[in-house]
Amino acid sequence: MSALPQILENRYSVRGFKPDPVPQELLETIFTQSLRAASNCNTQPWHTYVVSGEMRDRVSNAMLAEVMSGKGPSPEFDWNVRYQGEHKDRQWGSAMALYGAMDIAREDKPARMQAMGRNWQFFGAPHGAFFTMEKYLGIMGAVDMGIYAQTLSLLLEENGIQSCMQGALGQFPGPVKELLGIPDDYGILFGMSFGYADDHPANDCRTDRVGLAEGVSFFS
Repeated sequence: MSALPQILENRYSVRGFKPDPVPQELLETIFTQSLRAASNCNTQPWHTYVVSGEMRDRVSNAMLAEVMSGKGPSPEFDWNVRYQGEHKDRQWGSAMALYGAMDIAREDKPARMQAMGRNWQFFGAPHGAFFTMEKYLGIMGAVDMGIYAQTLSLLLEENGIQSCMQGALGQFPGPVKELLGIPDDYGILFGMSFGYADDHPANDCRTDRVGLAEGVSFFS
């Protein structure tokens, strides 16, 4: 098996990380390579903000303060999708797999809230990334951002660095934008935690994928 299929087979969303940081030189190499990602008409709409060290802690604390204040999420893009049918089933299955791996019962709301709060602690990862784009770009920019983020994630995995994509990191953008000086006309679409995987029960979670016949139609 060639390298890329093996990376795709091995990669999963990691939600428990060692505190050890990735060397800055390696990060710069990977993030430089990620800029080769495809985009519509070569617009390259992404600007990624990476937090580490003290700034990572400040951003995490600021997001948690927003969450604990009781304020509702205020995403800058439309995340208010209500899944239906098979999509709802897959969402439900994913949640059951994750909380099952952590041995958290459905009715244990405090434990579930605590597990949810780890999103804004970057799951203990030493690094976090916020994927931003100009707000006017809409759906086309979001498509490009997804291509870019997947490219980055696979490059990280190729270098033995694990990651987790997180819509939650776009839910409370206010304090993040203030700390990082993100311009008003840019919005945080979503984010990612990354580093080296630790021995955490959440990392035993695996989700399935649909088969070829369900996911692809061929015509000739």
